[in-house]
Amino acid sequence: MSTKIFDVAIVGSGPAGYSASVYASRYNLRNVVFGKLPGGTISEAHKVCNYLAFEEITGLELSDRFSSHAKNFGAEIQNKSVVDIKKVGDIFKIYTESDNIFEAKSVILATGTKRKKLAIPDEDKYIGKGVSYCATCDSNFFKEKMVAVVGGSNAATTAALLLSEVATHVYIIYRKDSLRGDQKWVEAVLQNKKIEVIYNTLVIGLKGNGKLEGITLDTEFNRGKLLKVDGLFIEIGSEPNGDLPLKLGLKTDEVGYIKTKEDQSTNIEGIWAAGDMTTNSNRFQQVVTAVSEGAIAANSVYQYLKT
Repeated sequence: MSTKIFDVAIVGSGPAGYSASVYASRYNLRNVVFGKLPGGTISEAHKVCNYLAFEEITGLELSDRFSSHAKNFGAEIQNKSVVDIKKVGDIFKIYTESDNIFEAKSVILATGTKRKKLAIPDEDKYIGKGVSYCATCDSNFFKEKMVAVVGGSNAATTAALLLSEVATHVYIIYRKDSLRGDQKWVEAVLQNKKIEVIYNTLVIGLKGNGKLEGITLDTEFNRGKLLKVDGLFIEIGSEPNGDLPLKLGLKTDEVGYIKTKEDQSTNIEGIWAAGDMTTNSNRFQQVVTAVSEGAIAANSVYQYLKT
């Protein structure tokens, strides 16, 4: 067990968590940041082009800058996952996967979201054998091969653009009749000769012998059509990480996003939430909104602790 009591424990090492840490340090609050993936899911982004002052930067580089900023300002960084949080009197006990226990006067949850799965037969069977949820992580395994991306939003279009730099051909398979998200990415996809968009189509099956060799499509005219590909990248959105909110008894909406007030506080005294996992910022899940919510949460913690 840690012998010191932190002013605030920040659970989550993405933009919201690091922003909360930087502001907490500026308020001279002793803080600790927990998270196994420094930078969170933004670290997997091929390019970030809409964060102020950076016209273009990789997600990994931006994540490294966030982490260094928080650490240099005084945060204690714990590359561990938190498995449980319990309130004992006025103190929160934070339990990690490695059986360490930390104590804090307050908590900011910023655990973000996790990738959705297609939920089709054999999906888990082919993970790491052709099925991937991270183009940034796995694109180099598919040099001069045929790949497909499922989805139609920014995550799918940027993944397809990245893959087009290494693969011979990239299919985008989308269930609707037009791509959505930032028009800059959509235009880039439609102008790329190596990318082919298949609209109004679902992936309903995976085929292969030990590794992925093709996907079965469901279209209006070609039900059961087999498309030969070596890789399938699933980019169909995300959902909130719900384990800790459920254990803590936090109020959530019907999907599982934590309900927060304007100051990022939750229904439990001493717990705030920030970033993509909350109902705030009009559900506009961007780095800039996550950073904003993290800063607001840290300010709220400061106001709470000084009273």
